[in-house]
Amino acid sequence: MTLEEMCVHALARDASQPAIEYGKRWFSWGEMRRVAERVTGLIEESGADPRAPIAFMPRTRPSAAAALLGLIAKGRTVRMVYVFQSTAGLIRDIEVRKPAAVVGAATDFSDELIEGLRERGIAAIALEDMDANAVRGLEKSSAEADLNAPARHIETLTSGTTGAPKQFPLSYDMIGEHIVGKNLMFSGKGFAGSQQAPLLLAAPLGNISGIYGILPTTIRGHRVSLLDRFTVAGWHDYVLRYRPQIANMPAAGVQMVLDACIPREDLASIKTISTGAAPLDPTVQRAFEEHYGIAILSAYGATEFAGPVAAMTPELHAVWGKEKFGSVGKAVHGAQLRTIDPETGEVQSPGEQGILEVIAPRMGTHWIRTSDIVMIDADGFVFHRGRADGAIVRGGFKLLPETIERALLLHGAVSAAVVIGVADRRLGQVPVATIQLKPGAEQPTIEALQAHLRNHVLSTHIPTNWLFVADLPRTPSMKVDRPAVRRLVEASLSH
Repeated sequence: MTLEEMCVHALARDASQPAIEYGKRWFSWGEMRRVAERVTGLIEESGADPRAPIAFMPRTRPSAAAALLGLIAKGRTVRMVYVFQSTAGLIRDIEVRKPAAVVGAATDFSDELIEGLRERGIAAIALEDMDANAVRGLEKSSAEADLNAPARHIETLTSGTTGAPKQFPLSYDMIGEHIVGKNLMFSGKGFAGSQQAPLLLAAPLGNISGIYGILPTTIRGHRVSLLDRFTVAGWHDYVLRYRPQIANMPAAGVQMVLDACIPREDLASIKTISTGAAPLDPTVQRAFEEHYGIAILSAYGATEFAGPVAAMTPELHAVWGKEKFGSVGKAVHGAQLRTIDPETGEVQSPGEQGILEVIAPRMGTHWIRTSDIVMIDADGFVFHRGRADGAIVRGGFKLLPETIERALLLHGAVSAAVVIGVADRRLGQVPVATIQLKPGAEQPTIEALQAHLRNHVLSTHIPTNWLFVADLPRTPSMKVDRPAVRRLVEASLSH
């Protein structure tokens, strides 16, 4: 079956069958089908050329999932737009994507956005609850849309694994074969197929994590429970209500659950927890596993790979878990991994730390260079060490922020830490630390933190400035929003 046929089949399920839970209410396949048909029908009524792409501003809601299935069922090329930004940013991104129409949540169509779309002749469909309606005044499409857009694609935004974030096309054929057909969550004893509990999804539907989660589950008919974004309270409630054997959470959530002091008995049903999208600090992982007795299985992937290329599977963990602690596992789905010397470009031997390159068969047979520093040992296990593009060069010494951050997490009062480099007239760059404390912890003195760090890192790694915040800014994917942290630091240093 083509991906379009898969979506048509999914939307034709028994109308009374539950599909997606949101806000503790189950929405049926009949409601999903109605939204999908409304969205595609309104686009056709707008006069949008079938060759023109549709810009999609999805929130993690059942209506957005239904709209996505409907758009795919009609063979539309979908260009994702990051909704969590200013109206000016939305208008700029939509204009770049040259769509015939825009689909998004009703609450995101501000007066300013509506006027910007009207000036450009772009039609708009607003999703509200489980309904879809044309935005008044934007019923018709007269935009100069991109009629040469690659057909049958979903274009999403990368997070920077292989350089600056950019739009990245995922073909329907690749999604159907590799994301729906060969998904880690459904392979062997994987995630969704091993339990009756619905799969919890909190990732934005517009990025690779969201696509990797929502399409296989809905197409295969596995129930899904959605959260707007990950919260400890929402995750805890899901675990208590459904008692899953296998759970998932973003890397940041591991420390958040530890900080929340959730009782061990509340998580007693869980055998393993899967995480990915961002590196998990081994110190945090060890503290969680020792406290709860639950194995954490990490994975490594990127939009440019269309999903994971390395993972610590249950089978690998059973044999290698203790010996390879902190690893994101071995290559999966036929992927090939190697490291190269950042200075010479020469391929390195096992055990050497270098820049990761990947062949992801779902994307082709070429080597894809990343910005990640890893070590691949003699047994093929991958250990993530940091990002080469984030290195701080302090007077000739190259410092990896992750090294300082890991050391800071060893302090009993520190819940999370981000280290960035700022310009320095004498040394070129110096590290600055932004600290989030554990709930109820007393703020340590800077002298105490410096003394703590000297026990774990070289003196060149000691930050020159410190900033304490109630909560680190994060993206909807729960990754630390480093540009936002930098803005906080720069504002603090300017005073």
